[in-house]
Amino acid sequence: MIGIDIVAISRIEKNITKYGEVFLKKFLSQEEILLATNSLGYKITTIAGFWAAKEACSKALGVGISEQLGFLDMELSKNNKNAPFITLKKDKMSFFNIDSISLSITHDGGFAIAAVMVNLKNQRSD
Repeated sequence: MIGIDIVAISRIEKNITKYGEVFLKKFLSQEEILLATNSLGYKITTIAGFWAAKEACSKALGVGISEQLGFLDMELSKNNKNAPFITLKKDKMSFFNIDSISLSITHDGGFAIAAVMVNLKNQRSD
């Protein structure tokens, strides 16, 4: 199952400017906020990419952001090569019967775009 999302980086920047960390805490954990912060402050493109990634994951699962899957049920991190990856909390991985999740994020032309592919356990690809 595949999900894709695109967001204007300026939209995320406006919300951060207006609401600050209150906005960030609605969709990012403290660890995710730290990943998207450097000595100069928030890395807006990274934050926009994280937004798009979570939206794309919820679309791949066919539920959107809802009671079944909230922003904080998804966890973004980076591997040792600084590439982002996404997982769900253990109960959600089980609920959706997920084997693995793949993520790609890019930024260009003022937009952040993410694509997520979810592989389910015992899923056949005929």
